[in-house]
Formats: sequence, structure tokens, C-alpha cells
Amino acid sequence: MQWDAVINAILSFIIPGLGQAINGDKKKGLIMFIISLALGVIVMFYLKGIVGHGIRIIYSLYAAYDAYKTY
Repeated sequence: MQWDAVINAILSFIIPGLGQAINGDKKKGLIMFIISLALGVIVMFYLKGIVGHGIRIIYSLYAAYDAYKTY
């Protein structure tokens, strides 16, 4: 297990796209961050409750997985 990959995954879970940017894929990181912001706005105004937050958590988990696998 490489600790750098784990740290990047954790950072990408907290701020989706950060792990990808640290891995060197800045374009993908920026796109994932913008999608995260858009999801945040959608959840804030349209999908309040457990469904909206569940979608955000699933997206954060995907971002973390992607950062770990692309290290």
C-alpha cells in the first residue's frame, strides 16, 4: 500500500478533484471540483434531505476511489 495514494484519496473525498490534481491530472481535478460545486448547489436548492446528501457522498467516494486508482 502506498501512503501517498491513500492520502490523495482522503483529500479527494474531502474536496473532490484535489487528489486528481495532486496526482498530476489538473484538468480532471478541475472538472471533478466543478461537478462537486454544481452538485452542492443542486442539493442545496432542489434535493434537500437524505437523497441529496447521499448523492454527494457517493460522488465523494467515487472521487476518492479515482484518486487512489490513478496514483
